[in-house]
Amino acid sequence: MNWEVLVVGGGKIGRMVAVILQNAAEFNVTIADADEKMLAEVAALGIATRKVDVTSEAELLQALDGKNAVLSAAPYFLTPAIATAAKKSGAHYFDLTEDVKSTKFVMELAKDAKSAFMPQCGLAPGFVGIAGYHLAKQFDSIEDLSMRVGALPRYPTNALKYNLTWSTEGLVNEYCNPCEALVDGKLKEVAPLENLENFSLDGVDYEAFNTSGGLGTLCDTLAGRAQNVSYRSIRYPGHRDVLNILLNDLKLNKRQDLMCEIFENGLPRTRQDQVTVFCTATGMIDGQFEERSFVNVSTAMDVAGRNWSAIQITTAAGVTAAMDLMRQGRLPQNGFVAQEQIDLDEFLANRFGALYLGKPFEAQALAPKAA
Repeated sequence: MNWEVLVVGGGKIGRMVAVILQNAAEFNVTIADADEKMLAEVAALGIATRKVDVTSEAELLQALDGKNAVLSAAPYFLTPAIATAAKKSGAHYFDLTEDVKSTKFVMELAKDAKSAFMPQCGLAPGFVGIAGYHLAKQFDSIEDLSMRVGALPRYPTNALKYNLTWSTEGLVNEYCNPCEALVDGKLKEVAPLENLENFSLDGVDYEAFNTSGGLGTLCDTLAGRAQNVSYRSIRYPGHRDVLNILLNDLKLNKRQDLMCEIFENGLPRTRQDQVTVFCTATGMIDGQFEERSFVNVSTAMDVAGRNWSAIQITTAAGVTAAMDLMRQGRLPQNGFVAQEQIDLDEFLANRFGALYLGKPFEAQALAPKAA
């Protein structure tokens, strides 16, 4: 039986998720949004649409009737409303948020739920947690687990050396909010933009610094096994210093709406991007102190006959693989499900997760829809 999926939010990520799933025989997808212009653009892709006011529980519940799953691809502040409606309707719930407060709300909601609740299914949090836990499982004890992710322009030109590639609200949110980390074995909040480090990959210089939300639930999972677990965003050198001026010296961390407006006005978007995932772990293995790393670099490519950016591909692959594994019964079917409950090898072997390996969508032999 096909899975009926409601995607709430018809933006860049929501519509790519819909295209991927719609090209698989086992899924039927509807995109819900309040923006009629956006719905018209989605309909032009051959995706079913429905106009829904997310702030209306009645409209949400009506849209969820008969659906097996719902994905929130809407701004993070709408998470509670969508997750609550999912629980009432009995649909499995997925989202892409990096917002810690919203995720804690979903975790509480999931405690007595009859369906599964799997937030933070994108890139970071999401895939990076799967990769990080894959490294952690190789150690008898972990001294340090450092997870770094960057969605970057391939050809930076401005002083920030950055272009917009995903949600501006989500970007500013992770720059401004406290960051969870394990420090000397204890769960702590650390300040965003701190713990600056510099490194090189394949001859290119980068920096990385604390940002909020990327760890998902990994600190809780590794408590008692790891001394230090951290998440940092990768940028080109100099980015953090400019942010520090804007957010801390000019106090724009207290005006996130204005910061979003500044970014939207001044930073062009690009489809010529790359996503770098770089995880490193050190610890004891069979009595030896060792270091092991995981690196994955994704770039824009054609998927299902259209060109998509790297951030769209990696985020959409994260949640579609999770949905597919849930549909197959390979993940728990009720309550809260953490990203690290997905095995990395199983994820990459999945037809959708294989997009991280640069395998074109058409090469994954997805059955066409029946006419």
